[in-house]
This record gives sequence, C-alpha cells and structure tokens, in this order.
Amino acid sequence: MNTESIAFLELKYGNIYGGYPNFYAISDITLLVFEKGTNKIFIESWSNNANIDIVSVYSKVNELGHTIGRGKEVINLRTGRHKPYEETFRLEEEDLKFAFQNLRPTKMPIKNFLLKNLKKYRFRDIIVFDGRRDVFLCERAGVNFGRYNIIDLQKELNKETDYLFSLNKLAVVINFDLDRSYLRSHNLEYWLHPIAARQIMPKTAAYDAARLMMIYNEYTEHHEDFMRKAALVINKIQNSKA
Repeated sequence: MNTESIAFLELKYGNIYGGYPNFYAISDITLLVFEKGTNKIFIESWSNNANIDIVSVYSKVNELGHTIGRGKEVINLRTGRHKPYEETFRLEEEDLKFAFQNLRPTKMPIKNFLLKNLKKYRFRDIIVFDGRRDVFLCERAGVNFGRYNIIDLQKELNKETDYLFSLNKLAVVINFDLDRSYLRSHNLEYWLHPIAARQIMPKTAAYDAARLMMIYNEYTEHHEDFMRKAALVINKIQNSKA
C-alpha cells in the first residue's frame, strides 16, 4: 500500500492595527498532512494569543466564489474580540513599541511548532496556495524549508489555465463540503477524526488547509473532470460580468 504523505501549509496573518502596513503578525498556522493510500488526515494547528489587535482582511464573494468586495475587521488575538476598522487610526509610538514587545515572544513558539511537526511526519512535498508570504513569515521565525519541495498550487494552475484562481473559486469548482465527520467534493470523500474535525472552522488556517487539500487531490486524481468544471465556473463568471 502506498502510504506516502503530502503536507499542506496555511497561515492567517494581519497587520498590527494602527501599525506599519508592510509588517504582518501571524494569527494562526495549520500543517495538514494527508497520507495517501490510507486517506488518513492529520491536522496540527497553532494559534497566537499575544495581546495585540490585528487587521483581518476578508473577501466578500458571490455564489461562484468570485470576489465582489473586501472587508476589514479588527481582532484581538488574545480575547478574540472584534471591533470596527477605522482607516485613519494610528498607534502612538509607545503603543506600537508595546505591541511589538507583546509579539516578540511568539517567534520561538512558531519555530518550535513548525520544526516539531516537520520532524513528526514524513513527507517531501509541501503544498501552498499563493504562499510566498506564508513561507517568508515561517522563514522569518527561523524555519528552513531547504529539504522540502514547495509547490504553489495557484501558480501551477495559472500556468495551465492562464487564469488566477482564488481558493474561494476553486472550492466552488470542486463543490467543497464539510460536515462534522467528512470532507467531500465532486469525486472524493474523506472521514475526519473528531480531533481533526474540531479544528476545521470557517475563517481559520485549518479550514483553508482542508479546502486546499481537497482541491489539490481533485486536481491531481481527477484532472480532466477538474479542468472541465473549472472552465465552466470561469465561463459563468464571465457571463455574469457581461
């Protein structure tokens, strides 16, 4: 039996509210490992509980997964409380220094989480989606991916279709579905262990990792069907624009 494993890496991150627009703080990380042959799914997650407010940017999509707008909200990583985003809000210099001080101790836990799980599971390929910044943020925490083959599925699809898909559109393409015990798509169905299932909540890195795994497996295992359905969704989006 082929028990080769493949990993899927997803991060959630945002700017410190009122801070620099090009500095990102990681809010949560998921490494999902899929064991081919047995169809076992292992999910390892880490959440940041630093007492800082970050800006979460989210897409507003229609029934085809097409982005029709973007929203921003402010989330405190420790309490999970949300508050409205104000475009003009800026932290005072002392408050920004305090936010960086609160964030600094998270660097080692991020590194330890990733290194522990890279050693725990045996795989060579890590699948990401539009993952350049994800990989950079992990490397900034001290993780070296030199011995792994990182595959960006968005780039691979863009080469093949000349279309820049989003994860939301591709979830529509494969008819992604999640219930308490199963991940499902057009051609695939996988049972989830309750510990794994509890982690897959909308708007989390684990949810995106689960979608990415299902998309990748549909793309690699049912390629012709995947490409046909992707073309149909593109046509529907273009027709709706017209």
